[in-house]
Amino acid sequence: MNKVEKRDCKIDNKKKNHTKKNTKSGKRNQSPEIMGVMYFFVTLFLVMICYIGYFVYSDREKLINNSYNPRQAIIAEQNIRGTIFSRDMDILAETKTSKSGKEKRIYPYNELFSHAIGFSSNGRLGVEASANYYLITSDITVDEKVKNELSGVKNPADNVITTLDVDIQQAAYDALGAYKGAIIAMEPDTGKILAMVSKPDFDPNEISTIWEDIINDKTSTVLLNRATQGLYPPGSTFKIITALEFMRENPDTFQNYQYTCNGKFKLEDSTIQCYHGSVHGSVDLTQSFAKSCNSSFANIGTSLHYGDFEKTLSQLLFNQALPVDFAYKKSSIGVTADTTNVDMMQMAIGQGATQMSPLHLAMITSSVANDGILMKPYIIDEITNGKNINVKKNTTEKYGTLMSAEEAAELKTLMEAVIESGTGTKLSGLSYTAAGKTGSAEYNAVKEDSHAWFTGFAPVKNPKIVVTVILEGAGSGGDYAVPIAKRVFDAYFKE
Repeated sequence: MNKVEKRDCKIDNKKKNHTKKNTKSGKRNQSPEIMGVMYFFVTLFLVMICYIGYFVYSDREKLINNSYNPRQAIIAEQNIRGTIFSRDMDILAETKTSKSGKEKRIYPYNELFSHAIGFSSNGRLGVEASANYYLITSDITVDEKVKNELSGVKNPADNVITTLDVDIQQAAYDALGAYKGAIIAMEPDTGKILAMVSKPDFDPNEISTIWEDIINDKTSTVLLNRATQGLYPPGSTFKIITALEFMRENPDTFQNYQYTCNGKFKLEDSTIQCYHGSVHGSVDLTQSFAKSCNSSFANIGTSLHYGDFEKTLSQLLFNQALPVDFAYKKSSIGVTADTTNVDMMQMAIGQGATQMSPLHLAMITSSVANDGILMKPYIIDEITNGKNINVKKNTTEKYGTLMSAEEAAELKTLMEAVIESGTGTKLSGLSYTAAGKTGSAEYNAVKEDSHAWFTGFAPVKNPKIVVTVILEGAGSGGDYAVPIAKRVFDAYFKE
């Protein structure tokens, strides 16, 4: 090899070595960037996995209850749907298996708990819907599940113990009779729902047979739970709220209120009349409330401050979600800058555009009975597994303070006067004391057509039960709703 060739070879080797150095240097420069991107995507992947895991765990009830989730059918093949009990362990719904292995859902009380307990075929309703996750899943041990699978036996799903009382439910059902309407009874200091009746009703044992007729009848409201989903003008029961607002706006003078009722209250081109044309004469706030004087409360309504009233209505959960875990409809009312005095006088007596559910009215009544504190209403008390071991226990939970204890005490006094000397005297002179408010709510242009309302509690000093009644088109609350409420109170106090 000559000198020129050697020199060229050395130059080529230098180039190769230089290229290798550059390549190593490039790797060192690119490596942190590549690793950073890789770490980012690995972290993102782990976060997504954790989020999905958390979502599946925290929202597993909604996930399994979703009608599009095919896992429900798989679970149903593995487990026998759980039993639903009353608070005294009476069976309200159970699944029985025939010798051929066919399962059938049985409702021993037929129509009695039709809306409260509901059904689990052709869709779901009532507790069968709200507790579906527990009723189809099983919390027995893994060993027991393995043994059952090897034996070809289905697992017992979890059972549900409700807060419902069979005796009180029966009394409410019988008292409602042939009326369309609803009754709800609850404990004000716990929020436990003791009875929930809605009519017209149905037999859940026959739901598969009557289903086509129900869905093909566009006018049918038989599946509507009027206690929680029915919306009605509250009539004079709304005077509880009007009185509360009046006291708030006039804390030092409300007790001095005086009005002379001649049976009518006129404003512009509108006239409010007292029920059946009654003339109440000179009345203070207590007498106005006890006698349910429309004229006096229309007068009060026009004196209220719109903005303050709107705050009170919001605090009392109008136009808002209710703190319950079952199906319901929001109550609605409108107080805005455009609200007129004519609107206010209608609203003050529970007429106009105001719509309210019996459940919502019972909750406000409960807060009055419970020194201003609203406990969250609930109907599912406990979940147990197939071995009767506790899985979940619902405890009483405070929602919030809707009014001060002093305000609640003043409203109690007004509501007690209704029973002692006003429109609710059919509840006076009993072995227990009661307080409440009646209502006769007009719902069309015919003034004689009105829904009959009553909401109240007993006993007065230490309230144990709240009862709210709505009778569609029945007439006077004092004449029709109060005697029905009395039968529910009697059942509670075992009269």
